[in-house]
Parts: sequence; structure tokens; C-alpha cells
Amino acid sequence: MSKNTAHQGVQQGQRELSSIRSLSRRALLAAFVFSVFANLLMLTSPLYMLQIYDRVLMSRSEPTLVALSLLMVFLFVIMGLLDLARSRILARIGARFQEALDQRVLSASFRRLALVPSDVEARSAQQDLETIARFWASPLLQGLLDLPWTPIFIAVLFVFHAWLGWFAVAAVLVLFVLALINQRRTEDITREATTAGFIADRQAENLKSESELVRSLGMSGSAFARWYHLRRRALVRGMELSDRAGGYTVLTKTLRVFLQSAILGLGAWLVLQNTLSPGAMIAGSILLGRALQPIEVAVGQWPMLTRSRAARDRLAKLLSDVPPEAARTQLPRPAGRVEVTGLMVVPPGDTRPVLRGVSFRVEPGQAIGVIGLSGSGKSSLARALCGVWQPVAGTVRLDGATLDQYDPDTLGSYIGYLPQRVSLFDGTIAENIARLDEQADPEKIVAAAKKAAVHDLILHLPKGYDTPVTSIGGQLSGGQIQRIGLARAFYGDPVILVLDEPNSNLDNDGSLALNHAIRHAKAAGCAVFIMAHRPAAIQECELLLLMKDGAVQNFGPRDQVLRETVRNAGEINRAAQPGNGPALQGGVS
Repeated sequence: MSKNTAHQGVQQGQRELSSIRSLSRRALLAAFVFSVFANLLMLTSPLYMLQIYDRVLMSRSEPTLVALSLLMVFLFVIMGLLDLARSRILARIGARFQEALDQRVLSASFRRLALVPSDVEARSAQQDLETIARFWASPLLQGLLDLPWTPIFIAVLFVFHAWLGWFAVAAVLVLFVLALINQRRTEDITREATTAGFIADRQAENLKSESELVRSLGMSGSAFARWYHLRRRALVRGMELSDRAGGYTVLTKTLRVFLQSAILGLGAWLVLQNTLSPGAMIAGSILLGRALQPIEVAVGQWPMLTRSRAARDRLAKLLSDVPPEAARTQLPRPAGRVEVTGLMVVPPGDTRPVLRGVSFRVEPGQAIGVIGLSGSGKSSLARALCGVWQPVAGTVRLDGATLDQYDPDTLGSYIGYLPQRVSLFDGTIAENIARLDEQADPEKIVAAAKKAAVHDLILHLPKGYDTPVTSIGGQLSGGQIQRIGLARAFYGDPVILVLDEPNSNLDNDGSLALNHAIRHAKAAGCAVFIMAHRPAAIQECELLLLMKDGAVQNFGPRDQVLRETVRNAGEINRAAQPGNGPALQGGVS
């Protein structure tokens, strides 16, 4: 992709972000209006001091002092309320921005990770969205809204005396230069610290999800050492960022306090020269502090601005790479006729095809067994049949329509998929079988469980179908997890079943139940695909597809394919009964 094309793509993502921000245009305008009046009321303190020194102390009028003090209290209360309203509005703009994009960003990252599992923008997308939302509620944004008033406060100083105005201009320039240096010195290290922290957190989550494997293989020490190295790097970079940014923050604060005192000294000298009143001297010091405050906030909060900009750029790139899915015309429910023609598939993040020129046809009510050595392309074919991996050449058609003509969720409801590695989601067993559908019909849940012969097993659990499970399975065995996953595949009466090693963790009774379920699925007109190593899995298959190095080596009736291409065909035919038979070998006879 050329630089211009990539830049245009990012611009598309930025326009999408801008369109979401535009939804809060009125709220942002209200926050700006409140900022205008709040900053006008910031003049209360210097004007009060000016009146005290130049009027009250000179006239020694107590009624004037009381009146000015009451007015000052009232104005400060109004200023505080306006500032509170502004901060609440900005926080809600951030929350609204996050709410509007939450589902879009999750969907985009989900689809992107299906294609490129290591994609950084996709993995950090939700955190980036939260970073931008926090920026809206941060003191930095309020400081940036106050920054346009700095020239106005300096102009008031010029009204008091030209020397006070030029002193303020010089002070602002000094702090502005410090802000630029801070930005240049902390931008790269902020990015490095954020990336290092993300990598360490991802490693920790991976270790937690595989805690059982790590402990059982005695990997805890080495795994923790590896994580500690990543975590320490993140901490070191974080401390470097904190030290560097903190140094500029302290320097800016100290310099601001010094400048406020220095302008007070300058004002005192001007008072001695009879060119400035004592009240203007005090008011000038206050005004300079107010003029410099937004710059001080910007310097102190600059790492947040850097993180927000980086998060915005990553989100813009992700949203441009993964545009919203186009609406598709609703197609009628398919009968289950699958036709694969010249299929070529390249795994996400790779350049070498794992499937090459695969072609076959399966009618409703037929079952096809896909066999071959490990790495021959069986699981890759399963992913392509489900639409998880997109073909780079050739087509997969369901009732004549390519899979991308179906809405993804609608297509998923037509397909029952059991992956080689079954995962459950946090929730109840019923919710997992129902594919997390909140409006699921309990009768359909129980029917799917019965088809997978897991109904009785579920009833013997502490809370039956309402037994909570986690993404790592909890106390469930591998066989139980697989059978629940099988029930999930059967849920909703799919027209296609794609079962990848469906009996790898099943005992003899489970294999009998599996074959019984496949018979019923075929009788209902479902096309069944079984990726198998064990002979019992192909008992109900009329067709057999032999894969080798990602290509079709043989395809046809089961017994014919076994006789022609598999060395141990006779033994497999005898063992193609539920139980533990020999592995299916892919050698040519």
C-alpha cells in the first residue's frame, strides 16, 4: 500500500471519529460558553484587589468593603458552578463518545483479529477508546479551553502598564518553549511505555488463561521470569516518563510562582515611580498567574495528550482498515447445499496458502469426512467453510450464494461449528449453548443438549443448566467442554455442521451419541463436515475427502476412497465403529 493510500485510509477513520464527536457539538458549545463566563469571572479576584487597595483603603469606607465582599462571594459562587457544569459536560461528552463507538470498535477489532491475530491497533482498541474518553474529562482539556483567554489577561496587563504586559508576554513565551521541549522529550518515551505496558499485560492475561498448563508442566518459574522481564521493561520506561515529565512539571510550577513574585516586584517598583497604583500591582500578579495557569496544566498533563493523540491515530487506522459492514439483502434460509470451487486460502498474517485448488460438492443430508495427516489443511478448510477465513481465490457457495453475500450473524445461525479447541464464555451452561442469545428459547437449548447427549450430564451438575462456567472451563473436563461445545453447534437447527475432531475427547458413549446426532442431522437435511483422525468419527459419512499439503488427493464415496488411497483401509473399515480405533493415515496405497 502506498503512503498516499495509507494516509487517505487513516483520514477516513479520522472522519468517522469526527462524525461521532459532532454528535456532541451542542454540548461542546455549551462547555465553551461556560468557559467564556467562567474566565470572565476570573477577573473577580484582581478587580476585587484593585478596588480594595485603590478605593476601600483610601476612603476607609466599611460599607464599600462589605458591598464589594458580598459581590465577590456571589461572583465566585457563580464561577464555581460554571466550572463544575463545564467539567460535567466534558465528562459526558467523553462518555457519549465512548458509548457511540464501543460496539463499532469492538466489532472492528474482532474482525481485524480474525484476519491478523497480532494486530496492535485491534488488540489495544478498547483501551484506546477509554484513553480518549478520559481525555475529555481531564483537567488538560479544561486548560486548553482556558488557553485562548491568556492573551486577554495579558491585554488587561497592558492596560495597567506596558511593562507589565511585556513581562507577561516574555513569561508566556518561556513557558510555551518549555511546553514544546516537554512534548518533544516525552512523546517517544510515552509511546514506548504504553506499548511495553500493553505487551506485559497481554502476557499476563495469556499466563492466567493457561494457568493449569503452566503449573502442570512446571513452567511457572520460566513463564514468570519472562513476564517479569516484560513488566520490568514497562516499569522502567514508565519511570523514565514520570521522571522526565515530572521534572518539566516541577520546573514549570516553580517558574510560574517565581514569575508571579517577580511581576509583583516590578509592580512595586512602578508604584514607587508613581506610574502604577498599589491595587494594579496586586491585580497584575493575580492576572499573570491566571494567564500562565493553562500553560502549566498543559505541561503537566502533556503525556496524556500524547497518549490520546496516539490512541486516536490507532483508532483511526483500525476504523479505516475495517469499515462498517455493508447491509446485505436478506436471502432465504438455505437448504444446505455446499459447493467449493478452486478454493485457495492464506492464513491471516501469512503469505503461503494452506489450501490450494480445493473443489467438491455436498448436498443436503450428506456427511463428508475430511481426513489427512496433521497439517494437511483440514482445520483450515473448516474455517473457510464457516467464513472465518476468506478465500484469496475460488469460492465457497451455500445454495449458490458466496458466503460474503450473507450477513455474518445470519450466516452464523445457519452454521454449527465445533472447533478443534473448544472454548466456553463466562456465563451459564445454558447461555453458552444458546450462543449467548439473551432471548434464547429454553426448549431449543435443551433440544440441542439432548442431540449432543449432554442433557443428563448437565442435570447432574450443581445448578443444572444454570451452572456458571468460565472461559477456561472451571471444573469441567475436556470431554464435558467438548460436548457442551457440540450442543452449541447443534443449537438453532443449523443447515451446515462443521465438526473439527468432534470425538477427540469423547468416550465410547460420547462417540455413540455423536454418531446418533449426526444421523438425525442428516435426516433433517443438514450437510455435515467432519474433520477426523479417529475412524469412529467417519462412521456416518457417505463421502470422504483426503487432503494432502492443502490440496485434494482424493474425493468420493467413503469405501472407495479408503480402498484407493489409505494404507490401512481394511483395518479402518473394521474400526469405523464407536471406540478407539487406529488413526486415519494419509499415505497412498
